[in-house]
Amino acid sequence: MRHFRLLIVISAVTLVFLAACQPKPISTAAQYDRAALQSFVDKYLDAVIAHDPAQAPLAATVKFTENGQRLIPGDGLWNTASVRGSYHLYVADPQAGQVGYFGTIRENGVPAILGLRLKIEKQAISEIETFVVRDTTGAQRLEKLGAPHPVFAQAIPDSERLSRAELITAANKYFTALERNDGKGEYNFTDDCNRLENGKQTSNNPAKEPRPFDIDGMSCKAQFETGFFCFVTRIRDRRFVVVDEERGIVLAFAFFDHAGNVLNITLSNGVSFPGGVNRPWTWEIAEIFKVENGLLRQIEALFQEAPYGMNSGWSAWEQGLSSAIQQ
Repeated sequence: MRHFRLLIVISAVTLVFLAACQPKPISTAAQYDRAALQSFVDKYLDAVIAHDPAQAPLAATVKFTENGQRLIPGDGLWNTASVRGSYHLYVADPQAGQVGYFGTIRENGVPAILGLRLKIEKQAISEIETFVVRDTTGAQRLEKLGAPHPVFAQAIPDSERLSRAELITAANKYFTALERNDGKGEYNFTDDCNRLENGKQTSNNPAKEPRPFDIDGMSCKAQFETGFFCFVTRIRDRRFVVVDEERGIVLAFAFFDHAGNVLNITLSNGVSFPGGVNRPWTWEIAEIFKVENGLLRQIEALFQEAPYGMNSGWSAWEQGLSSAIQQ
């Protein structure tokens, strides 16, 4: 019996040794660094401009949506894109094999803005999520800026780098604070945080002429502390799809619902005035957050009105109606 037990022990040790000697599998995502992921965006957009899906490295089972609608590659923007614009912002997620992009385009010569997410598997694009914002003025504003805020290109020091989960938590606090905003939430902004919406700076941007209440002239934190955004009744289908841990950036897609039953805005100081929203409608949103030490430093958003209650085409119906984070 003693010899039998010894044989078992020797066999077990041998198996452990052999397992340790085997090469460890490399995840598909780990094969794509920042430059490789960005190159997939460029190849994809080149194919769109050429109106030819055959020029893009598409997987046979690729899924493609445009503004929440599932389409066949070659349809939608593929028919109308004429040239890329001069504004480009990339977000790389090597861990997940995904890449995000905000940029300007021309659609039959007319300026527009494109939000994009690609998932890369086995050297092919397996998922395409596009958000075409047909806001000519917004596209022109972005191109007038020349380039994204420099902070988006800055790496976070290793000692201050947050995990994927921590970055998502920080970004989600923005949506939670904005949903039924009452001025009493947790507002995790840096003092110098700014927000761009379709190329327009909507914080720390005082009106040229004095106004009784100038929300755009306030800091991000001060805006939320007023409770002004109470008319945003639900922020749902929250999907944090591209997370760049090296640079502390998160790209999210979501929908901002306005139920239409908030006809007066009551601020946290008790002041009330007519405003709000008098009909049900939805903003479809793509938003990029720069996070430093758990605080939001810079925010860039694309938005466009969508049918009330629609979802992204990437979530189940129940998930699309939920304010919880969706995977």
